[in-house]
Amino acid sequence: MKKAVIATGGKQYLVSEGETLQIELLKASGKSATFEPLLIIDGDSVSVGTPIVEKAKVTAEIVANDVKAEKVTSIRYKAKKRVHKVQGHRQHQTAIKITKIA
Repeated sequence: MKKAVIATGGKQYLVSEGETLQIELLKASGKSATFEPLLIIDGDSVSVGTPIVEKAKVTAEIVANDVKAEKVTSIRYKAKKRVHKVQGHRQHQTAIKITKIA
């Protein structure tokens, strides 16, 4: 089974074919996206890029383009001062399905 490490949105993801994952919001308007892999694992052989693997490509299908992640809550509280503030944030993400590692 082929696996690859891709970088998008300041993060790195270990992906394999057929896997669905949520990444940072992509500005791509099409139905597919391509990524340049940093590392490819194919059975016993490992190809490490400097910084990317030459002549290799990871193709993904965009499933949903504006999915919201779970809410992250931050609380500010001062004891004995009657000061408290609760704030929430939901990050926008893109759901993709890896179709091919070539």
